[in-house]
Amino acid sequence: MEHFGSPPNVPRETLPDQARTDVSDDRSRALDRLGHWLGIDISPQQRLLLEQFEGWLVTEAQAGGGLGPREHLRVFDRHIADSLAFLRGLSGTPDPERLVDVGSGVGLPGIPLAILLPTTHVTLLDRSGRRVELARRATRVLGLHNVETVQADVNAVDQVFDVVTFRASLPIVEATTAFLSCSSPGGIGLVGASRRDAAPLIPAHPAGVGYALTAEGMGVLDSPFWLLRMQRI
Repeated sequence: MEHFGSPPNVPRETLPDQARTDVSDDRSRALDRLGHWLGIDISPQQRLLLEQFEGWLVTEAQAGGGLGPREHLRVFDRHIADSLAFLRGLSGTPDPERLVDVGSGVGLPGIPLAILLPTTHVTLLDRSGRRVELARRATRVLGLHNVETVQADVNAVDQVFDVVTFRASLPIVEATTAFLSCSSPGGIGLVGASRRDAAPLIPAHPAGVGYALTAEGMGVLDSPFWLLRMQRI
């Protein structure tokens, strides 16, 4: 089975013209499959921004220490498609007005989500000044006007958000506490819990919040994306 990660993740400027065309065609087909899976129409402008962000990840972000040394080999599946899989947790709900990505690092999943949610104000939150500067650089390069970057601990945040995302940034118990502290009534929390084949162990949920764990992307991504959806009740 062909997965999203199959097109080569290499800087296009290093490739000959025909190879660049082949990579572009492969990526276009991958984005077609991604949009079909998510049930959304990815516009030409959004496609361009996602491809530009992918290129930025394998060049500036990796050089700046924002990605591991071999992550360029699987950037689309493990970082772009993985980030957009969070949209599965918002299926059937209106686009949120305000979303915060906790422990966003270089903008994952926040920047891909901001690209496909252009009317949503997205806050990229991280404690690391270096990662925040990298994410800020990415938003400038992409020209994203619905994104702000903030260097802070989530426990110091005094705003509330409709959606709170966590991509391996906090253990589930701590993520739940953070979610309850910065989400609006009826708010949704989304945790990328694992990319392993086996389901992750999920602790009992506390009072005031419900949990729902689903395996997303089976047969589409190169491994299951385990998404924990939290909602205030």
